[in-house]
Amino acid sequence: MQIKFNQLATQLGALIIAASSLAACENRQKAGETKVPEQQEIATETTVAETGKVAFRDQKGQVVTLDSLKGKVVFINFWATWCPPCIHEMPSINSLWSTFKGNQHIEFLMVDVDNDIEKSAAFFKENSYDLPLYTPSGDIPPEFLGASIPTTVILDKNGQIVERLEGSRDYAAPEITKALEELINAN
Repeated sequence: MQIKFNQLATQLGALIIAASSLAACENRQKAGETKVPEQQEIATETTVAETGKVAFRDQKGQVVTLDSLKGKVVFINFWATWCPPCIHEMPSINSLWSTFKGNQHIEFLMVDVDNDIEKSAAFFKENSYDLPLYTPSGDIPPEFLGASIPTTVILDKNGQIVERLEGSRDYAAPEITKALEELINAN
């Protein structure tokens, strides 16, 4: 009886560990707060504070605001290289990206919440991901990113949040593709 209980306890422990690694990672930063490199901090904070726009910086240093993407469906994934659920869902996001790559009516923003674009770029290269990589260029509003990553936010063409998903997902699922196509084809 004791042996069966120990085996059951061991199996249950393994199941709990597996489930927790697929759920979501705690966001190491307070909601709405991002780490901005010191050399960009003053200019970025002023720009975002003055305009009230949510903005992200790409690998070339170019800033894109969500206001500038109105008229397009926007898929934003907040993630980090140290987050197992983020890493778990990355291949499916890359697959989804490949489906829509070249479509002028949808934008993908893979936002590294640790603000370490070099490390993230190396991670993408090592795993052969060609996703569009960004870092926050100022504060991330709490309606976008709460207390856990990965978090995915999908905006309609008017810039309105239509979906906010916390935790790992299979983004290669046909229903995700269909939902995005419906948003793209909506007026």
